[in-house]
Amino acid sequence: MRTTKIVQKILSNYEGENPGVKSNLARMLMEGKLGGTGKMIILPVDQGFEHGPARSFAVNPASYDPHYPYQMAIDAGLSAYAAPLGPLEAGADTFAGQIPTILKVNSANSLLPKVAPRTQAITGSVDDALRLGCAAIGFTIYPGSSMSLEMFSDIAEMRREAAAKGVATIIWSYPRGEDLDKDGETAADVTAYAAHIAALLGAHIIKVKLASAHLSQPEAKAAFEKAKIPLATQADRVRECVRSVLNGRRIIVFSGGAAKGADQVLDDARAIRDGGGNGSIIGRNAFQRPRDEAMKMLAQMIDIYKDRA
Repeated sequence: MRTTKIVQKILSNYEGENPGVKSNLARMLMEGKLGGTGKMIILPVDQGFEHGPARSFAVNPASYDPHYPYQMAIDAGLSAYAAPLGPLEAGADTFAGQIPTILKVNSANSLLPKVAPRTQAITGSVDDALRLGCAAIGFTIYPGSSMSLEMFSDIAEMRREAAAKGVATIIWSYPRGEDLDKDGETAADVTAYAAHIAALLGAHIIKVKLASAHLSQPEAKAAFEKAKIPLATQADRVRECVRSVLNGRRIIVFSGGAAKGADQVLDDARAIRDGGGNGSIIGRNAFQRPRDEAMKMLAQMIDIYKDRA
């Protein structure tokens, strides 16, 4: 597999990694219509675990079939497809070798008591990822939860095993916890902190939500104000997250979040591009749309990341 100078530059930032991990990062960075640009769009479909089947798929019944998002990711020319064990196994043979895949190895569900600490169960393994030919594992952490230290320990151990076997690690870093309100979960200081924690845990790719301009922690607010860190625009806030992942030495992609209009999705992509982010990991805003609409929107996002729109 040939790589571009842009991809080679990105891979050079992973100085401590073995050729297997770098090869799998290159697989994703060289795949699809953004291949070689240093930008990525990943399609994740783990929402059924988190929200249940009707909330996830009823709006577009075709998406109940696990082959549907697999085919969408391939046809749209995306960088990778991410899902839990069951959906990946359901299409592993049919779509073998057609797109890099990411095994989501931990999950939660919305049936848990609201008073329960935020955490996730490990539902897949590195060996599952190898068996299925995956380029990476994906793991969610909840910085802020009283269970977060256990989650950090779990991913540290699994990341070590994955790296030893040549599999890359992606960390979904979502600040949630007993003392974080909704504003705090997407605050600029908290989001940048969550991205930084994922980088410190050894994530090769980091996924966070787009941040608001709100500052949640008094000590962090003072630091932001003293350093005059700009937060007025979404691109400013993306830029701060990029700086927080080892000064841009790690790939960082941003979640599409809850369902929203296509114009907002495209504006988000422009902000990610302008702020120096590596791209989007967009699930509900893709597979919940009618296929023609989703394909058009994904093509427009690709044009944005190629600086064509």
